[in-house]
Amino acid sequence: MDETLREGPYPFQAHLGFEIAEWREGYARVAQPVAAHLANRHGALHGGVHATLLDTAMGYAGCWTGDPERRQLALTLSLTVNYQGRSSGRRLVAEARKTGGGRRIFYAAGEVRDEDGVLLASATGVFRYLDG
Repeated sequence: MDETLREGPYPFQAHLGFEIAEWREGYARVAQPVAAHLANRHGALHGGVHATLLDTAMGYAGCWTGDPERRQLALTLSLTVNYQGRSSGRRLVAEARKTGGGRRIFYAAGEVRDEDGVLLASATGVFRYLDG
């Protein structure tokens, strides 16, 4: 990823510990190390972590400008997550692609896998661009 386009972590990102690993036109990849503070009541990874990674990756996938001086932001209008597996891995990777849209709204789809390639969750989302 072009270092001039890398943004510093925002507060929630810093709290969870994920990073934007790759970002380009219509695509984003987010990586998250699994840590104890991400567990739910029964010790498994909380489903909200999957949802957060998917929401983030899909939002970034639609907000690429290629210009560090022209930052594009968006709001999530709809997020649908389907949980498919359980990981015992130590790292999660969410990949997302912009699938369509227009001037104000875009659509995206993504998946979260562990380091072994096990599919954990998939999602689709609808996002609205924010004015500059």
